[in-house]
Amino acid sequence: MKLFFVVFARDANHVFEKIHELDRLNVPYKIICGEKVDHEKVVYRAAKGKYDAIDFSLSIIPPDADAVVMNDVDTKIHNFDVALRCLDNKKVGLVFAKDDVKTGPQALFHQLLFSILRVFPILANGDLMIIRRNLLEQISFRPCKAEDTYILFKVLGLGYDAVFSEECYVETEKTTNEKEEELYKRRTVAGIYQAMSYVKPPFKIRLFYLSLPFLSPLLLILGKKGYYWTRGILLGFFDYIRGDKTGAWQPTSSPQRST
Repeated sequence: MKLFFVVFARDANHVFEKIHELDRLNVPYKIICGEKVDHEKVVYRAAKGKYDAIDFSLSIIPPDADAVVMNDVDTKIHNFDVALRCLDNKKVGLVFAKDDVKTGPQALFHQLLFSILRVFPILANGDLMIIRRNLLEQISFRPCKAEDTYILFKVLGLGYDAVFSEECYVETEKTTNEKEEELYKRRTVAGIYQAMSYVKPPFKIRLFYLSLPFLSPLLLILGKKGYYWTRGILLGFFDYIRGDKTGAWQPTSSPQRST
């Protein structure tokens, strides 16, 4: 199976570290960056949102690539071959890796999230995803702040399975305090409801998100972190209800990660 890596970078931070990593892995790749970088492997694309960068990537993926690996620039990849082997199953259209966060509020949150993902995929982690090229070409990208989960829903809608790979993981850093975590949850949750408005996921997933605003207060038993998780979830839900159709945070809203 011929692979092609597409790496997404909002700015030049971590670009040369990622170049070193992918050169060491000896894989073909391009980095789509929102800041101009003088390197043959880096393609400039003004930052409009990751959904736009993914859509743009279709124009630079070689025609002989069978699968596309989408990777965020601020990550380190481990055990990639484990995730790749999942595509040996012809029913699997998408594989997404575990994001290994050792510090900050998400270290605890991931324990809860991963216990759900082991049962069924309510969302996808966009830090490292492998998708069959023919499926990626069937996705029409629209503004969405949870473009990874939008891709998941589309793949499931096309009749393919998605695999959460825990043995393959990426090291990354996300939020460092509870307030940042609230903003991150707000962005992600609003984006997931956007994705659901574009494509209908399986019933179990729809039921989960229809229940989420009512279930989220249960997180309050976890103390301060649970309070900010609950706030972020509810604010994200209300952003969507108020008609948020944007694919990236506006300057007056919450900050994005570098990707």
